[in-house]
Amino acid sequence: MTDLLDRTLQAYGGYDRWKAVTSVTAHKHFGGAIWDIKQVPGIVHDGGITVWLKEQRTSLWPFTGPGLKTAYTPGRVGIETTSGDVVEVLDDPRSSFAGHTLETPWTALQLAYFTGYAMWTYTAEPFNLTFPGVHTEEGEPWSEDGRRWRRLHVSYPDTIATHSPHQVLYIDDDGLIRRRDYQVDIAGGSPGAHYVSGFDEIDGIVVPRTRLIYVRDENNRPVPEQLVVSIELTDIKID
Repeated sequence: MTDLLDRTLQAYGGYDRWKAVTSVTAHKHFGGAIWDIKQVPGIVHDGGITVWLKEQRTSLWPFTGPGLKTAYTPGRVGIETTSGDVVEVLDDPRSSFAGHTLETPWTALQLAYFTGYAMWTYTAEPFNLTFPGVHTEEGEPWSEDGRRWRRLHVSYPDTIATHSPHQVLYIDDDGLIRRRDYQVDIAGGSPGAHYVSGFDEIDGIVVPRTRLIYVRDENNRPVPEQLVVSIELTDIKID
């Protein structure tokens, strides 16, 4: 474990506290351009979400209709009733994105896969950076708008579904993750600059409430006019 990762874990409540937690549940509100681009507007705009922290599992509701929810894991994604009856399922969902560009429409199950792995990546962090096969290394610092952030390069193993195998976290003096960079491999490798704010301590762990994700240009800067995704969490509960 790098010194920077250890500092970050402590800032978010410490490894031992995260290890004692099972899940995070919240009310979520999604915005941004991606939902229209992918021709899935309104499906995940507003509702509830649960992210399980020790395994890659996520559920959002309602999904495509009242009484329905998603059931995401990396190897299988489904739509279920709230009582657990399976409505539709897709095995090996990652393979279904072969040949996709940013403009390729998504099916409902592909949307369930994207939101599932993305929200797990974000919400289980930084605890999931300690998972087997995840490698972290500190890189050169970065200055932006008068702020200086340390950068943590993260390499994810094939066993973890996420945007791209290599991502970069920008960490402030308090150990909080303020930005992350990645390419969305399932959307043609489109580059993102992802900003994080609104940090709340809830039952001993820190959970960010607000995320804004922009297109990232060739100079490693966000394009403010191109907001791809926005995320707001409220009513956060820890189990």
